[in-house]
Amino acid sequence: MPVLDRRGFLTQAGISTAALAGGLRPGRAAHAAALRPMAFVMNSGAANVSVIDMTTRKVLRTLPTLREPSHWALPPDRSRLLVCDAGGNALFYFDPETGQEMGHRVMADPYQIGYSPDGRYFLANALRLNFVEIYRASDFHLIKRLSVGGMPSHLDFSPDSRVSFHSMQQSGTLVAIDLARAEPRWTAKIGKVPAGVLYHNGKVLCCVMGANYVAVLDPASGEIVGRIHTGIGPHNLFLTPDRKTLYVTNRVGGTLVALDPATLAVRRTYPLHASGPDDLAVAPDGKLWIALRFREQVAVLDPVSGHYDTIDVGRSPHGIFLNTMLARPGLVTAEML
Repeated sequence: MPVLDRRGFLTQAGISTAALAGGLRPGRAAHAAALRPMAFVMNSGAANVSVIDMTTRKVLRTLPTLREPSHWALPPDRSRLLVCDAGGNALFYFDPETGQEMGHRVMADPYQIGYSPDGRYFLANALRLNFVEIYRASDFHLIKRLSVGGMPSHLDFSPDSRVSFHSMQQSGTLVAIDLARAEPRWTAKIGKVPAGVLYHNGKVLCCVMGANYVAVLDPASGEIVGRIHTGIGPHNLFLTPDRKTLYVTNRVGGTLVALDPATLAVRRTYPLHASGPDDLAVAPDGKLWIALRFREQVAVLDPVSGHYDTIDVGRSPHGIFLNTMLARPGLVTAEML
């Protein structure tokens, strides 16, 4: 039976508030590599999360949410997996090792979320309600709510945790927010329907779905210094753990593009047959697990051969998390895998 704790968390009986708040579990790093490999797929149109055994590629269980799960975040201590449910106004918690449900926290329209690299801040984009919230990550104290554009979508941070960058789908802008002052630094007009954001090699990259390019911006000024044409409707960007490949999902065109992370030149295009590739994750064997929004499937793609298999999941699969990420050192986010 869920219970409400003093900070507004709805938790399952028998699971301590401290576990949800971020107490690092003893021995987690030591046994992470021996965990049962599982993929968590956020099915936005089905109001649930599919948990897949990565070895057998069978769905083990389906975890209910309230309405519209989308993206995920992993706190610095990796003690729980946070999953957004924007339409349900909730932040769900799951054990990333076992898939066990750990309750949820009431939050207004969390569509995209993220922790700053220093672990000090937790940010949430409210796509439907048109605001960005800055929280103190240690206790979810709300520092400030900002209205900086229409339909805040994706976000990322500068490596020093001083600035966050947010795409505004309705406004066609990218906004930089000074986190210490909790105020915007600049707003750049970058094109129709911007989405995925990634700070990379001293620049900010932002997919502009309605203009069919990835904008490259100066993080200090917001000036556009380049454009990369990857295909129709580029949606999100993902850097591989070895930092040797930067992938862009072209959701409208149904392709995946591999970029050289140093030059940002296109190396290869993988056709995914108009399936709406959205978010992806990299498995230890190098295969790419890709959510296919228009197919109710996840693709498992070999980037060497280009061949892929599919696994049936729920309607409109969106975000995807692999618990094999727990064994990796350093920061783990949805874009820097």
